Amino acid sequence: MLSAACVRAIAPPREDVSEEARRAVALLAERWHAFADLRTLADIRIERAGERRQLTGVLLARAPASVRVEALSPLGQPLLLAVIHDGRLVAYDATANSALVGPATADTAAKLLSLPFDPDDLVGVLAGRPAPPKDLRRADLMAADEDGPSIELAGALHRQRVWMDFATGVVRQVEIIGGRYAVRVTYLLREDGRPVGFDLAGAEGRLTGTVRYRDPLYDAGLDLARFSLTLPERAKIEELR
Repeated sequence: MLSAACVRAIAPPREDVSEEARRAVALLAERWHAFADLRTLADIRIERAGERRQLTGVLLARAPASVRVEALSPLGQPLLLAVIHDGRLVAYDATANSALVGPATADTAAKLLSLPFDPDDLVGVLAGRPAPPKDLRRADLMAADEDGPSIELAGALHRQRVWMDFATGVVRQVEIIGGRYAVRVTYLLREDGRPVGFDLAGAEGRLTGTVRYRDPLYDAGLDLARFSLTLPERAKIEELR
């Protein structure tokens, strides 16, 4: 397993940004700020280092940085619950009455899943509305390739490449790179440009997966109380660092 230090990259210097690139960044930011929440059932399949996991569960996401996943048994009972909220990660395995608890950071996500996602990165990916880096250092329009036109963004710690419609801001694909970790997400979109799922690939091919939403509901209003998770009194707790 790579250490946390491997996730962090040296911050690139600041560079002048063209007017066209500024407009694209502003459009991404506008669409990100217009997102409120997502509620859906989801079919999730992940393969990592030869190990496959498949589950169906409830997926909740609320801007800017709250996520809840409940993996359900065939009878509809939660077997695994994971919550990211207020900068904390709590993952509870009901079958073993055990939990992982720690900071919700890109370092933690990279250690557990080889995904270099901060909580707001994850919410943006689930919503199909990746947010520009908070501390934008560089923004370069890229020549169109087989996936279409894109923009490359560099922040203090992460880089993104976003394949998007520069007129509407609809994102078709995004690649997020943090240190030695990278993941590419390719969306399945309905007519209004909102995702109904996505495919992901990363860790130099050692991580692949699909997520498919069932009748996703956007911006319907999710109470923050939905992102609270109280562990059973006798749960075995492991602290993540």
